[in-house]
Amino acid sequence: MELSALLHDLHLHPSSSAEKPLPSPFLPPITELLSRLQEKLIGASSDSETSSLIGRVEYLFQTADPHWLFSPHSTNHEYGWAELQAAYRSLVSALIGCAALPLCEDDCSSLPAAAYQSVPTRAVPVCSALTVLLGTLGKGGGQTGLLLTVAPSVCVFAVTHFQDQVWTSSSSRAAAQSLQEALLRAGGWRDSPHLLIGDMSQEDEENRGIVGGILDILQPQLTKDSWQRCEAVKLVFAWTLLQVTRPSLSPHLLRLLPPSLLLSDHYRPENCMLGVRCLHHIVLNTPAADLRQFNRAEVLYQALFKHLYTTEAAVIQSVLSCLLDLLAVLEKPPSSLAPSSSRRKPCRHDDVLRLVLTHMEAEHKVALRHVYASALPPFVDRMGVAVCRHLRQVERVVLGYLEVRDPPEETSRLKILEVLQKTTRAAWPRMACRVDVLLRCLLKLLLDVSSDSLLGDSLRQKLMNQTALCIKLLDGCSHGKLQPLLQQVDSSCCSSEVLGCLASVTMRTER
Repeated sequence: MELSALLHDLHLHPSSSAEKPLPSPFLPPITELLSRLQEKLIGASSDSETSSLIGRVEYLFQTADPHWLFSPHSTNHEYGWAELQAAYRSLVSALIGCAALPLCEDDCSSLPAAAYQSVPTRAVPVCSALTVLLGTLGKGGGQTGLLLTVAPSVCVFAVTHFQDQVWTSSSSRAAAQSLQEALLRAGGWRDSPHLLIGDMSQEDEENRGIVGGILDILQPQLTKDSWQRCEAVKLVFAWTLLQVTRPSLSPHLLRLLPPSLLLSDHYRPENCMLGVRCLHHIVLNTPAADLRQFNRAEVLYQALFKHLYTTEAAVIQSVLSCLLDLLAVLEKPPSSLAPSSSRRKPCRHDDVLRLVLTHMEAEHKVALRHVYASALPPFVDRMGVAVCRHLRQVERVVLGYLEVRDPPEETSRLKILEVLQKTTRAAWPRMACRVDVLLRCLLKLLLDVSSDSLLGDSLRQKLMNQTALCIKLLDGCSHGKLQPLLQQVDSSCCSSEVLGCLASVTMRTER
């Protein structure tokens, strides 16, 4: 379609028979054309009409004179640019609206996959039209202000549709990915983080990122009553947040923290885990002073601590990992305090470790046992000598977990052996009275492992080596009192493999 025919259809030019391109002086103001196209897109009554209009918009950006497309009509330069930017912002929003996701009727239910069936076919032409616009903008040069105006909306749209979700298809994801790449090329951005945060060393407007603009778009949809109505909002927010790192995150902390807390507080495990992941990213990429300001770190701690009562293994795993880093912000590690320090009193580290150990004692689900066992070593390591306050619980957990097979990788047993080693090294003066009970458990473990035909050779050897190391450390705690007992083990009661393992312990002790 010729430009003159498009103008005639939109009642912007009297001629309907012109066959040659119209010179710029005879063209209407671009803002007027963009406004009319926006009205047509919003008022389209059918998919075919919408598709036709999107094709016309793409044709316009592909063939029209860039000088006419991107030049303000008003003689007032400042007003003219503002008018032009507003016109492009509105048109881009109308284009994106043509492939908008349907909204849930309430904040409790979710839409079936069938509700998104038409979205991919509508998203592809929109991506194509926006890609052409960005390509023309990139070639025009000197259009940084106009590009920064439309970039946030385009980025949100691209991120929404390049993810593998029920509202996308392979073709729509490819089109959205191409759109994101076109956006990066148009602005000369290296990658998505550079697009969002810009050049921190340069404070001029042309080098700033678009994260603020994206949050302006998402903010109205990220309230307590509305964020669940559109499935894509949380994903776009999380994608944006996870791209922003230190030191660029701090200036936006006030806008990033509340939605992350909102997500983490949701009853659905997938939403809760996404929120915890966002909170963990904030903890890792925000200075401790900023987190402690206004009691933010304490709010985070309370929000995370209550999740330790859940029974979802994946949630527990992400929460414990986040808590370990957050506790380093809230207080000094107990292991770093001097023995005479008045601050070596029970603290949040103790509260978390106590609750974890309590849950471990009664836990029977394999997945949760794996999570707890894997999370325990770094907490014991952080506690240092202060783990003495929890020795009774640690002992019960060690005895309970080492007695139960954990095929096929024996993850829990290996981690608990690591816990025992760390505990023995940190609290060795208090371990002597527990040597007898622990030694019986470890010797039984050696016998069980050596006779377990289901274990691979490498895994069996690893378990036996770690067990032998535990015995060696306990022997050190008891000042060598175990050595005579180990040397008197009846060779007829155990395999040569076990005897060899015990012999290696006594040989190392003698040295």
